[in-house]
Amino acid sequence: MGTTGIQVFIILVYIGVLFGISWYVKHKAAASTEAYVLAGRKLTTPLIMVSIVGLAVGGASTIGVAEQAYKVGLSAGWYTAAWGIGAIVMGLTVAKKYRQLNITTVPELLERYYDRRSMVASIGCQVLVQLVIMSLQYVAGGAILAALMPNIFTPVTGMLTSAVVFIGITLIGGMWSASQSNVLNVTLQYIGITVAAFLILGMAGGIDVVAIQAPSITSMDLISGVGPMTIVTWIVVLITVNVSLQAIIQISLGAKDVQTARKGFIIGGLVMLPVGFIAALLGVIAAEMYPAISPTTALPKLIMSLNPWIAGVTLASLWAADVSTACNLLLSAATLYSHDIHKQFIDPNMSDKKYMTVTRISVLLLGLLTLGFALTISGIISTLMAGLSLMTAFAVIVLMTMYAPKYCSRQAAFYTILASIIVLVAWMFVPAVRVLPHVIYAEWIVCAVTFCGISFVSKKAIATDGLVEEAKTVGAPAQH
Repeated sequence: MGTTGIQVFIILVYIGVLFGISWYVKHKAAASTEAYVLAGRKLTTPLIMVSIVGLAVGGASTIGVAEQAYKVGLSAGWYTAAWGIGAIVMGLTVAKKYRQLNITTVPELLERYYDRRSMVASIGCQVLVQLVIMSLQYVAGGAILAALMPNIFTPVTGMLTSAVVFIGITLIGGMWSASQSNVLNVTLQYIGITVAAFLILGMAGGIDVVAIQAPSITSMDLISGVGPMTIVTWIVVLITVNVSLQAIIQISLGAKDVQTARKGFIIGGLVMLPVGFIAALLGVIAAEMYPAISPTTALPKLIMSLNPWIAGVTLASLWAADVSTACNLLLSAATLYSHDIHKQFIDPNMSDKKYMTVTRISVLLLGLLTLGFALTISGIISTLMAGLSLMTAFAVIVLMTMYAPKYCSRQAAFYTILASIIVLVAWMFVPAVRVLPHVIYAEWIVCAVTFCGISFVSKKAIATDGLVEEAKTVGAPAQH
């Protein structure tokens, strides 16, 4: 079997296994809409762990990190480490509280404790951000398939193939499908990239030779390549995202109990910490070995220099990491539409069967929509950082609601979300306002001041009886 034949065989087998897993768990997902979107709230600690790792360690955390490391060095690995830190903070703080609230979406929390207009605003922001993140998985997926089988795939046809798998797996098995397939994806991804790094480092002559031949003096420095301010910014952004993004929160809501949610996020965060630096080291080596290639193809190109079987399995697992991330994001965006828009405003009395149908149709249509985004995006991590800053408003609202509910006004949530949007738009189009190192800092200052200011002057405090009750009765829905 020739090299191309081996690669085709591996990717087809991998796709077949992923769809096989989805069909195997289909009966669990079909039990109810809650089973489809939240795995019936029965996810164990290992499944929570692989789900958060699978969501975080996707295209941006592997292909994107290697792309940036190709240009600036090992310090690019802090991006994935920041995801890990964010997951640990989520586990130590609000993962337990989210699970206690027994909600399905973030907008549901806002409607319960604030008002309907804040819920509507939150739906738009959450869906937009998640679709942008998901589109980046198409970009990375297309790059991997084009590198794996250049005679068969271009980046565009690679995106289209990725889209078929992303949408298909999510349609079939929902959260059960995403979590179970992540057991395979995360295991092979970590084994593959570790083995690849060991072999490639040996081919390059060892770490000392790599350091001597590094393209720049910052290539092997863990800090100075991207700079300390960028590292701090990544950490701030990704802590913000972990406590506020629907796709991440939906994983914690699927846990069988509060301690499972907490432990799953903490262990998942610890598992994430080293993998970004491995991808970054491979990016540095790629810059030495292939100085004239596109940085986006750095990691796939380097891995393709290995034995065809090892290269095929490793790249297939990296591509499957995109599947992991995309499935969670796509399911989350579809849930936001079906639960918070269709059920609330279009058909409040729809049956559970129709609710399931609407969710699945949303998966299909939103999956197709993101293809358009994917064709216009370049610079994976830089694109991601700007969009994720919009989550700051939700982080402020959630933290205040959970930790200081007596000081929250029912009017504060809507105006905080509105302020967040204004800050991002102004940052993008009015250069004069860029007095801080990154938009995330402006977002935190403005959102915190807006929320606290309105809560101070308004007399319409949120009801706290539900929050107090949830602290006593785990898993019971809040009553007002």
